[in-house]
Formats: sequence, structure tokens, C-alpha cells
Amino acid sequence: MNEPRQDSLDKMWKYVKGFAEKSGTTMHPNPAVTEAVVKGLAMHVDELGKPLCPCNFYKDKQAEAKLRRWICACDEMQIYKYCHCLLFVRADGMPITEYLPEGHEGREVYGLVTDPTPGKGRALKHKAAAPDPSTST
Repeated sequence: MNEPRQDSLDKMWKYVKGFAEKSGTTMHPNPAVTEAVVKGLAMHVDELGKPLCPCNFYKDKQAEAKLRRWICACDEMQIYKYCHCLLFVRADGMPITEYLPEGHEGREVYGLVTDPTPGKGRALKHKAAAPDPSTST
């Protein structure tokens, strides 16, 4: 497996640290998780010119990079503050699932995980699906 260029790694580490602060999250407490994701992002920067999420499989990476939805910080992170890579999490390592719609796999796997910093992050929260009134109590 090729290694990313050092400048790409440096760029992604700077970005990840800044975004964690800005979004009110932390990087995963297991350094191996964080390092693997950052390395994958840097490799995509080298390959595609953009930090495409390394935790998904893409039939066509170039086409996917043009769509933007899986460019870090991905739409799920910007809308729901949920990082399926576990790169941006709470201090205990749990992904925030509080804002995910019912039935989302993140909510199904982790249950309800509250956001300790609700005033930070979610720059695209206006794009969140409106709750279904028929499921309200």
C-alpha cells in the first residue's frame, strides 16, 4: 500500500484538529483509529485532490469526490454531527447519534448518544430531514 505524501498528512492532521475543535467533538481516543482515518484522507488528497472519506467503498471515486457528500467533513457530520468513521466523536469514543433520523444505522448500532456540545457543529443542520409527525407522541 502506498503511503501518502507528508504534506498531505500534515494538511489533514491540521484540518482534523481544527474541525474537532470547531465542531465540539474530539478525535477518537484510540490513536490507531484516528491515524488510520487521517492516513486514508491524506491518501485520497494525493489521489483525488480532495479528502474523500476512506471508510466507504466507491465504484467511482472521482465521481463521488465531485458530489461532495463524502468529502470530510461529510454531509452526515455537517448535518447530524455523526461521523461513521469514528474520527469525530465524544471524549468517550462514542459517535454522536442524537440528531440522526430514526432508522439510521448509526442510531440502530449505537443507540441514542447525546451531544455534549450542542452549540457547536452542524453547519448544515437546516438540511436535516424533518421529523415525521406521525411518530411523535
